[in-house]
Amino acid sequence: MSDHVNEILAQWKVERPELDVSPMAVIGRLTRAAAAVQSRLDNTFAQYGLDASSFDVLATLLRSGTPYVISPAQLSRDAMITTSAVAQRLNKLETRELVSREQNPADGRGTVVALTDAGKELVERVLPAHLETEHSMTATLSPEEQTLLADLLQRLTQAAASGNS
Repeated sequence: MSDHVNEILAQWKVERPELDVSPMAVIGRLTRAAAAVQSRLDNTFAQYGLDASSFDVLATLLRSGTPYVISPAQLSRDAMITTSAVAQRLNKLETRELVSREQNPADGRGTVVALTDAGKELVERVLPAHLETEHSMTATLSPEEQTLLADLLQRLTQAAASGNS
């Protein structure tokens, strides 16, 4: 099966035959797959007036469990976004009354982020559509292939994050 990445590899083979460009087959396809997946997910989120980052914040709060309250630092870690990005997302979501910021009862100097009833209702409506989109994209792979791919991507992510090969 040929694709644009194969064409790129063939061009490099001609231009720089002494170089091993085989990693480009993986990284090029991974990059293209990530962009295509994100585009599909963005379309799903847009139907509900959300973007991926806003959904991630709401979903992180929901999966934190009752009472759906966590610190901004924990939200940053669990939603895998920077603390400055958390503040921006929270401002936007707070304006829409999907989250609220409250004084931390354990430490009066800090704040906690709470999922509002409207935020909980919205994320619970979006979640099935989000999962349907993900299922539609992964359905081309058998359950065993999905497990293998997830494991391989986890290893690749860990190698990239640690700077080791």
